[in-house]
This record gives sequence, structure tokens and C-alpha cells, in this order.
Amino acid sequence: MAIRLPLVKTLGVCLALAFSASALAADQPITIKFSHVVAENTPKGQGALKFKELAEAALPGKVDVQVFSNSQLFGDGKEMEALLLGDVQIIAPSLAKFDRYTKKLQIFDLPFMFDDMDALDRFQSSPAGQELLNSMQSKGIQGLAYWHNGLKQMSTNKDQLTRPEDIKGLKFRIQASDVLEAQFRQLGANPQKLAFAEVYQALQTGVVDGAENPWSNIYSQKFHEVQKTIAVTNHGALDYMVITNAGWWDGLPEDVRAALKTAMAGATEHANKLAADINERDQKRIEEAGKAKIQTLSKRDIAAWRDVVRPVWTQFSDQIGEDLIAKARAANQE
Repeated sequence: MAIRLPLVKTLGVCLALAFSASALAADQPITIKFSHVVAENTPKGQGALKFKELAEAALPGKVDVQVFSNSQLFGDGKEMEALLLGDVQIIAPSLAKFDRYTKKLQIFDLPFMFDDMDALDRFQSSPAGQELLNSMQSKGIQGLAYWHNGLKQMSTNKDQLTRPEDIKGLKFRIQASDVLEAQFRQLGANPQKLAFAEVYQALQTGVVDGAENPWSNIYSQKFHEVQKTIAVTNHGALDYMVITNAGWWDGLPEDVRAALKTAMAGATEHANKLAADINERDQKRIEEAGKAKIQTLSKRDIAAWRDVVRPVWTQFSDQIGEDLIAKARAANQE
């Protein structure tokens, strides 16, 4: 008996400590790590900070949103794995990075699919667009929102860029996307996959002849200083999907999840308004700098580009779904 009493006491102490730790944990806020790879002064960076502000205001003491910008925690290549492992709770990758999880999101890379940002917004907010947020649940990923970074323009180190034949034979930097690779091959150009950090030097030295970027990227990265011509093509969107770990999200208390949805809606409105304002501002800054010629394309010019790349839609229609492509095209006519 003399031997067992200390053991019983020890177990009792352990159980008491475990209960106390459990009770303490219940009083602690839920930590939400929001990790992204860009600067705080970008639309994505500001959207993340707005989410923190709104979420913590709606759930005082219940959540602690920690925002990590500029790849402080994880870079492009590691953030998805970190999300799935539960090391972070929210990330916002480019839509071009999801094709290994679902081919349907390739709809956003199809060239000249949307006439303008309003058409893109209509599709993303439609039932078909919203359903895409749920298209990766079986892979452990839950989409929360779409965030904009602007429509893409084409730029080159050549003097002329109005017709599709103007880029034949040129080397273009692309993100790692099968659709974007097919887009430039269809146009007779040579796509080159390069990390974003390498693009300025590649353009400056002639490793590549051109690139596709929204105005905000062109200005902030000074691409207009090493390109002769920028064509207002608006041929595709550089967008992000804000995502979370599906298991973690489903395990949240219902009231917390509802409040976080509302906070995300407010952050999305803020980030997308900022993206529109910044792109408009940066286009004017590029025009005023006078280092690159900006070419506005006619409707006939745009139609010629669309006709040349339309086979890319067909090439990926089985993966994306013809019905989804039809719904995306219908958003242009509303």
C-alpha cells in the first residue's frame, strides 16, 4: 500500500493538471495564422490585414489572427503543404497554382475568357463561381474568397504589339501553368517558366522578350523600364483564392465560423477595391514615365487575338468542363 499511494497521488495530480490545462486552453483565443508571399502594401497584403482587423473586432478575445507577409513563414513552394499539415490556417495562392488539385480552376487562365473585370466579378459571384470555392474539399482545401490583383497586359521589347502575329517567335515569361504555356504556343511564341523574382533581370538582359502582368506588377517591379511596348490586352486575370484547411474550418464553433465569413467578405471588398485603384493609378504612372509605349487595341484587334487562342479553350474543355466555359462566357453578356 505504501508503494501505491504515491502512484495514486501522482495520477491525481496529473489528471488535475491536465484538466486545468484543458480549461485554460478553452479560455485561450483561436490562433489563425494567415501566411502570404507578397508585401504588406499590396492588395493581398492589405486584404490580410483588413481580415485581421475585422475578425478580431467581431470576435474579441476569441481569435488571434497573425499575419505573416513576404514569405516570412513559407514561400510559394511550401505554403500549400503547410496549410494541409495545419502549420498555417489561411493562405492566398494565385489561381494558376491549383491545377494539381482541380482542373476546373484553369477556367481563369483561359485567354480572353472575360471581357473585363466586371464580367470576371459576375462569374466569380455566380453559383458556378462560388461552387469552385468548394471544388477541392476532398483534397482538404476550402476556398473562402477570390481576391483580385488586376487584369494582365502583354509587354515586349519590340516596337509593335497590336496583332497576335507581333509576338511570333518571341520568348515570354509565364507562371507554371499548362494553360498559359498552351496560350503562348498557340500564338507562336516560346513560353519560359521563371520565378517572379527573376523576371526583371530576364527582361533587362533579353533572356525573355516579354511578359504578361497587371499594371500594378509592371510598375512596382519596374518592368516598364526594360520593355518598349505594353499592349492593353486585358487577356486574363491575375487573381488569388483565399483558402483554408477544410478540416480545421469545419471544426470551428459555428458562431466563430460565421463571424470569420463576414470578416472575409469585408476584407475581400477592401482588397478588390484597392486592386482596382492601384492598377488604375499605376497605369497612369507608367504613361507619365514615358519609358514604354502603351498601345490601346481596337475591338477588331482583340477579336483577332481571341480567334487565334480559341483552340486553347477547346484543348482544355474536357478538363474544365464545357458547361463551365459556357457559364463563364455568359458572364460577358450580362
